[in-house]
Amino acid sequence: MTATPTLEVHLQPEQLREALRKDATIGLTSNPKWLPPKWFYDARGSELYEVITTLPEYYQTRTERALLVAHAAEIVALASPEILVELGSGSSEKTRILLDAARQHGTLHTYVPQDVSVSALEGAAEQIGSEFPNLTVHGVVSDFTDSLHHLPGGGRRTIAFLGGTLGNFEPAERAEFLAGIADVLGAGENLLLGVQLVVDPSILIPAYDDAAGVTAQFNLNVLQVLNTQLGANFSLDAFRHVALWDAENAWIEMRLEATKSMTVRVDALDFEVDFAEGEQMRTEISAKFTPDGIQAELAASGFTVQRAWMDPDDRYALLVVTRN
Repeated sequence: MTATPTLEVHLQPEQLREALRKDATIGLTSNPKWLPPKWFYDARGSELYEVITTLPEYYQTRTERALLVAHAAEIVALASPEILVELGSGSSEKTRILLDAARQHGTLHTYVPQDVSVSALEGAAEQIGSEFPNLTVHGVVSDFTDSLHHLPGGGRRTIAFLGGTLGNFEPAERAEFLAGIADVLGAGENLLLGVQLVVDPSILIPAYDDAAGVTAQFNLNVLQVLNTQLGANFSLDAFRHVALWDAENAWIEMRLEATKSMTVRVDALDFEVDFAEGEQMRTEISAKFTPDGIQAELAASGFTVQRAWMDPDDRYALLVVTRN
């Protein structure tokens, strides 16, 4: 008999709206302006991102998946999880590779997908529950940046943080986030981390500025989120997508550039925002790592790298790290 998945909600729609209001207020009144990348992902943004992951230029998703297919059995044997927690699980598509390996390994009894989207979690939890009937599926609706303490215990845990999402944090934020995971995990518990490695900009930049313009649509969609959620009147046609490589910080920046001078009204915040022609607003950073660099960051947060796997082109790394 298939167990009924459960859902634990720690983030209500009004809390999300308030977080958006706060971020938009700070970001739109800063100099230079910025917005956090988490607001890309409304329903339309999530659809566009799924398309991005299939584009020929966007090697990251298929490279990570290939590493998981090749090494899932080794990962599970090394970590021997009883509980697998996935931060930012979304559709849990790649997780099935780990769950298949864990089913064969025999230690796993609970899967905990975490996401901000109730609908995404409900769908994923039901599907995983039907595909893995002997697995307890316990979804957690929360923002992983400030609610790690909500993650359940009851067995040896492995937290999976895949997709290169760690790169969306600036260095100080990364250190705080990794330290937060270390605080949640007990000694001997594990983190499975996927990170993008530094590669030639001629390969990297097209992954964020594809020929079909899908990433441009994805980037511009954050303005539509502000229009819909905050009553703003951004004209998407008045901005263009920009992707550039910052070698000093070893990250890609995505920006939106105003193609003309304009004033934008944001009704929910009761203010207006001026943009000069050519002014750029940062919407995402995506940091890339060296093997030695990520190992040093993990060590500083209380982890020891047990094993790392890289693709043949050294573009991506999966690491199993243990809480000291």
